[in-house]
Amino acid sequence: MPTPSAQPEVLFVSHGGGPLPLLGDPGHAELVNCLQQIAGRLRKPSAILIISAHWEESQPSITFASHPPLIYDYYGFPDESYSIEYPAPGEPALAQAVYDALSQSGIKARKDASRGFDHGLFVPLKLLFPQADIPCVQLSLKSNLSAAEHLAIGAALRGLEWENLLVLGSGFSFHNMKAFFAAETDESRHLNSAFEQWLHETCTSAALTETERAERLVHWPSAPGARFCHPREEHLLPLHVCYGIAQAPCAEPFALDILHKRASMYLWPAALASA
Repeated sequence: MPTPSAQPEVLFVSHGGGPLPLLGDPGHAELVNCLQQIAGRLRKPSAILIISAHWEESQPSITFASHPPLIYDYYGFPDESYSIEYPAPGEPALAQAVYDALSQSGIKARKDASRGFDHGLFVPLKLLFPQADIPCVQLSLKSNLSAAEHLAIGAALRGLEWENLLVLGSGFSFHNMKAFFAAETDESRHLNSAFEQWLHETCTSAALTETERAERLVHWPSAPGARFCHPREEHLLPLHVCYGIAQAPCAEPFALDILHKRASMYLWPAALASA
C-alpha cells in the first residue's frame, strides 16, 4: 500500500460542454467558480493523471509522449475555441508506472506515444492550474464501458507509488445531450434531482460499507433517473475509476448547476484516498 506521502488526491469533475467553461458562457459560471474553489483546496501536485470521458479504447491506453499536442475534439464552437493553449508536458515515467500498476493487476494496457490531450483534460486543468506547468498523463476508458472493470482499473491504480499525485476523473454527472437542448419539465427536473441525490448518497454516506458503495456503482443503471441522466455512461465512468482508487466515502462533495442541470463534483483529499 502507498505510504502516506504517496497517497494521491482524487477528484472527479463535471467538465461542462466542450470549451464553453473557458469562453465566459453564463451557463458555466457555477462550474468555473466551483473549480476555482477546489483549486484553493488542492496542494499543487507534482503530476496529474487524468481519466477523460473523451477517450475510449479496447484496452486502457496511456499517453506516453513528452509533449502531447492538444486535440480540439469538439465542433461548432467559436474560432477562439480552436486556438486554446495548454502546453502542459507529459510525464513518461508516470505513464510507465500506470502501465506497470495495471499490468501487475492483470489488466492489459497499451502505451500510446502519439495521442494528444483532449478537452476533458485541458478545459478543467486550465481552470484549476492555468500555468500549465504540471506534467500530465491521460488514461483512456475501456470501450466496453463496464462499470465493474473501471472500478477494477481504479483499484489497480492504488498500487501507484508517486509522490504528490493528483488523479482527476474528468466527466459529467449529468450527460444527456438531448435534454440540454429540450424544454425543462417537472419530470426532467425530478429525474435529474433524483439521480444526483442517489449519486451524492452513494459517494458520501458513511453508513454504507465500501462493498455496498461499490455494488451501487456497479449497478448504477438501477438508480432513479440513471438512464435519463446518462443514456450512455462514458461521462460517469471516470468517477468509477476515482472511487476504485479512493475506496472511501468522499469527504468534500460539490453541488452546482451547469447549463440548467444539477451536477456534482467529488474530492477525496490525500488523507482519505487509499486509506
